[in-house]
Amino acid sequence: MRRLAVPLLAALGTAACAPPPAEPERAPRPFVLHVVDEETGRGVPLVELRTTNEIVFHTDNAGVIAFDEPGLLGERVFFYVESPGYEFPADGFGYRGTAIDTAPGGRAVLKVRRVQIAERLYRITGQGLYHHSARAGLPVPLRRPQLNARVMGQDSTLAVVHRGRIRWFWGDTNRPGYPLGHFGTATAVSRLPEDGGLPPSVGIDLEYAADESGFSRPTFASREPTPIWIEGVFVLPDPGGRERLLACYKRMKNLETCVEQGIAVFEDEEERFRPLVSLPLDEDRLPTGQPFRVREGGTDFVYFATPYPTLRVRARWEDVLDPSRYEAFTPLREGARYDPSRPDLERDASGKPVYAWKRGTSPVDRDRQDALARAGALPAEEGRWRTADAASGEPLRLHRGSVRWNPFRGRWVMIANRIGAPGSMLGDVYYAEAARPEGPWSRAARVAVHGRHSFYNPVHHDFFDEAGGRRIYFEGTYTRTFSDAPAATPRYEYNQILYRLDLSDPRLAPARED
Repeated sequence: MRRLAVPLLAALGTAACAPPPAEPERAPRPFVLHVVDEETGRGVPLVELRTTNEIVFHTDNAGVIAFDEPGLLGERVFFYVESPGYEFPADGFGYRGTAIDTAPGGRAVLKVRRVQIAERLYRITGQGLYHHSARAGLPVPLRRPQLNARVMGQDSTLAVVHRGRIRWFWGDTNRPGYPLGHFGTATAVSRLPEDGGLPPSVGIDLEYAADESGFSRPTFASREPTPIWIEGVFVLPDPGGRERLLACYKRMKNLETCVEQGIAVFEDEEERFRPLVSLPLDEDRLPTGQPFRVREGGTDFVYFATPYPTLRVRARWEDVLDPSRYEAFTPLREGARYDPSRPDLERDASGKPVYAWKRGTSPVDRDRQDALARAGALPAEEGRWRTADAASGEPLRLHRGSVRWNPFRGRWVMIANRIGAPGSMLGDVYYAEAARPEGPWSRAARVAVHGRHSFYNPVHHDFFDEAGGRRIYFEGTYTRTFSDAPAATPRYEYNQILYRLDLSDPRLAPARED
């Protein structure tokens, strides 16, 4: 030990007496890689570029990567290029990538071919939406492109036009300073494109409700640390004629266990929810899912899709607050409650189940339909909620989604994700259409994929529709949760991504109901 101490002390002493290091040179300008859709020329987000020593980059919302890796900048570097739904050409050895001379301040454009029908546009929420563009000194369209209200990630979007603006809500919201954020439903507003907002193809400028620290704040006051989730946000006049926002709320103990549920009203001035009605935990006639309006027989209804519309209520304040006034599209006898052990099914004279809107009756969604089939009470071929892949004919199990009227198609259109697909638990998104909101929804075309990642709770925002409904926009939550993806995607994890779908695309023809 003493033999080592002398030279070690001598070395330390020499270092202590050495002159200070020279001022470091200014870092060279990065090399800009721009990944674009070969068909449109638009930058593609969420494209992975990987070097031969496994350094991984992901394009930002503009499809940009600012490459400045020490030791590699200035070298000829091979980049593997891959992204779900997009394809880069393979070379003679089958490698999908290319070698590029990465000169400081230089630029290269890489073209990828979109093999899915929907076009990935940008990430809506979270930090670093234009991370690489900012590092490269490129212009960006948003006012807060790098960190807005200190939001790192957000789950499951609900949005509605209210008082001339788009009112947005999300579930659990992550922050920079600690692994736990808040779980009391976040909110923000943005302008409509026709009222000074950005076109949906460009971006969404969100104005969050924030606390004193600048972090997105919950809209539910709660002393309990348990999550409060909402569903079924819709607009309705109150008894005084004032336009209000209503929603179903659920206080959760965990992902599966609800400890309180009811209907809440949004107080616009305070930007907070106030519970109006508390409902029994076994009440299943609730305004859940993604709502939409329908006028039927001279009466205005609010329908609720999860993704199939199985519940509706007259668009009147007193009806919405009373579960006994809701109507279910169900094969159960009117007034019956769902009991899988003794289902009270209504059948006609020929023995076929009678599906109709029935007041004060339990809804039968896809999960309950399957449970009845397993019990032998409702054979699978008698189930109403059956959709097949339009290309393969394979039965689909649709998870969540939305239904909207589309004037371009003259049909109701559904955007929903599939659960349980091989290789992607919740990552495949499908398009379907029907002549009536309750279907049948016979066939669906796959329009977006996410590899092994999840993309759940997708929703079509019809307030963004363009060209008479020919172009529609939908978003969903991108995450490794509920998937077998080996790693989360930096910055994109647990955030919302927006897509555009052209309904005139001939690849949608197999799913059309003509």
